[in-house]
Amino acid sequence: MGGLRQALTLILRHDPALWEIVRLTFEVSGVALFFSSLIGIPLGAFLGMRRFRARRLVISALYTGMGFPPVVIGLLVYMLLSRSGPLGQIEGDLIPRLFTPAAMMVAQTIISFPLVAGFTMAAVMGVEPHLRQQIRALGATPMQTAWAVLMEARVGVVVSVIAGFGSIISEVGAVMLVGGNIVGRTRVLTTAIVLETRKGNFELASALGIILLGLSFIVNVTMMLMQGKSFDQ
Repeated sequence: MGGLRQALTLILRHDPALWEIVRLTFEVSGVALFFSSLIGIPLGAFLGMRRFRARRLVISALYTGMGFPPVVIGLLVYMLLSRSGPLGQIEGDLIPRLFTPAAMMVAQTIISFPLVAGFTMAAVMGVEPHLRQQIRALGATPMQTAWAVLMEARVGVVVSVIAGFGSIISEVGAVMLVGGNIVGRTRVLTTAIVLETRKGNFELASALGIILLGLSFIVNVTMMLMQGKSFDQ
């Protein structure tokens, strides 16, 4: 009970080390979510509205990505960005380097974009097909039709983004591999909890755990509310 009290004290007194970890967590996950949405929403909308020969293959690959172990994705990103990897040998500031926030953002983007794309596709496919025909009959361009369908499926699209955020905010294996858990540089909520627990610093680990649980709770409640579910059902 005393440890929990001390953890709450760390949160309430705005401990600099704790809130620096929280800030970096939101920075890394926020940028990753932006890019995964930038890729995933258009891809999901395209798969939901168009029919083409390799569509089932692409959807199968997407579903595989949704269930891919994050630590394996971290390993793949590590191999790509390492000095002996194909991207690690390229000079330039635009190439992410290992043990930097940029490398963590790459890993988290790869983890979350299949979820964003998959849920967006499901939301678009749930839109009444006659709506598209009516929009086209009014002379709308393909881009205008896609936008109208996305607006109709906007709740599902927002849920897909929230699900993508939930998948990366609580992820530990991939960011530990490519970020290295460096103090002040690449330490986020999940990796800090692991390290502080190993060090026996249970007060800080508990404080970080409380914040992470709070974020996960907010994500799940938001998803339920967006889907129109009440708490008494």
